[in-house]
Amino acid sequence: MTAQQLLMPKATAVWLVENTALTFKQIADFCQLHELEVQAIADDEADRGMKGLNPITSGQLSQEEIDKGQADLAYKLKLAPPKVVLPQTKSKRGPRYTPVSRRQDRPNAIMWLVRNHPELKDAQIIRLVGTTKHTIGQIRERTHWNAANLQPLDPVSLGLCSQLELDMEVRKAAKDAPAHAPIDGPTLLSADETTTAPNLQPRDAKSVFDTPGSDSEPKPAPEDDDIDADAVFAKLKGLKLDGDEN
Repeated sequence: MTAQQLLMPKATAVWLVENTALTFKQIADFCQLHELEVQAIADDEADRGMKGLNPITSGQLSQEEIDKGQADLAYKLKLAPPKVVLPQTKSKRGPRYTPVSRRQDRPNAIMWLVRNHPELKDAQIIRLVGTTKHTIGQIRERTHWNAANLQPLDPVSLGLCSQLELDMEVRKAAKDAPAHAPIDGPTLLSADETTTAPNLQPRDAKSVFDTPGSDSEPKPAPEDDDIDADAVFAKLKGLKLDGDEN
């Protein structure tokens, strides 16, 4: 069997049945039909009223090939090579088709991709979930008509793309992303540097609770040397005399 396909096989079979002495098997093999179907065409039980197509004028079969088949009933007819060979064009991959039952999940998947992989471009998100650039912009700007009810959901778990496709797009986006510029000025120390510094020594319980510069023994209250004893007794004596008069 060749890669070339026969045009209008049933109409060709009708013409061969009516105009040649080929067997049903030869016609069935050439037209890629069942032998009983060709017999039904000959008995006018199938495809009644169909107009036959001459394969000679259409350039699909030569008269010499028909003569060989009529002379040898075991001979298999071969398609004539095409006169014009068209180059095969590479089909461009269009937007991914999303089943109707999954289309309501695409906004949730877009929100997940925007939040967890901000490095992805709009064209990559379109290839992953089969959406439009306008929808992606609405979800980024929170202007989508259902923005209040959207929840970020993994597109892999939703069945919109495979994990391999997602990883490939993420790696491609990370490769195309520009390198981060070095930060000028002082920066914070890392956790390893702050926890494993050699100058940090363990402190005992007493040193932890004691504040720097404080003594363990309480200090005595300062004595007031400015108190006048005579003035105090004179005041008490005056209070006592006022109480006796009352």
